[in-house]
Amino acid sequence: MTQSTRLEIRAALRQLLPVMLAVMPFGMVYGAVAVAEGLTLWQAMGFSIAVYAGASQLAALQMIGVAAPIWSVLLTVVALNFRHVLYSASVGRHLTRFSPLEKAAAFFLLTDPMFGAAEARVLQRPLTKTFYFAYGILLYLVWIGSTLIGAVFGSMIGDSEKYGLDFVLPVYFLALLMTFRGRSAFYLVALSSAAVSLIVFATLGPPWHVTIGGLAGVLVAAIAPPKRRAEMADGDD
Repeated sequence: MTQSTRLEIRAALRQLLPVMLAVMPFGMVYGAVAVAEGLTLWQAMGFSIAVYAGASQLAALQMIGVAAPIWSVLLTVVALNFRHVLYSASVGRHLTRFSPLEKAAAFFLLTDPMFGAAEARVLQRPLTKTFYFAYGILLYLVWIGSTLIGAVFGSMIGDSEKYGLDFVLPVYFLALLMTFRGRSAFYLVALSSAAVSLIVFATLGPPWHVTIGGLAGVLVAAIAPPKRRAEMADGDD
């Protein structure tokens, strides 16, 4: 293993550690809820291995629990995960050295934390395969492992809201969002997206607020005027 490879792995692990602390309770809650809703251990694990989308998995479980028709379950999952189309369009620009098979694997691992880590990384240096897959694969294994723990020992967790576990990931995502505050029109995009999301949540309800709010942010970012060069030069004429 070369020195550069070791450095990339260490960088990925440093960024991943706080994410693991947020993802593990969330995965355990999913595993516990899955078993409580009637899934077998293997079904709960298979869901995490194949779908790998925590919020969508929980949403699907809740709808299955109220006997919702399969088409509405699928539509909800697609709507909730549509933001990943936007993620792949953004991150795909940085995967020029990835082969088609490596890109397919990279997009499978493209979760919310992976997107944030990749975009933050390219602000400092090129995104390497070592960094991306070290971060993505380990996060995937953490999610599967926490699902297993939750499915086996879920009855010991009880009410997840009592311990604030349902609030762990939103706090993490907010902190992740703020790492991009130096980008052009950040506050305009973020506030526009949040406002539209809240309006849609109050009118159409979930999960449409996630997708439509994200699309609103993309639209505002596309039409917002870029920073003038003079403003980005730190006073340099």
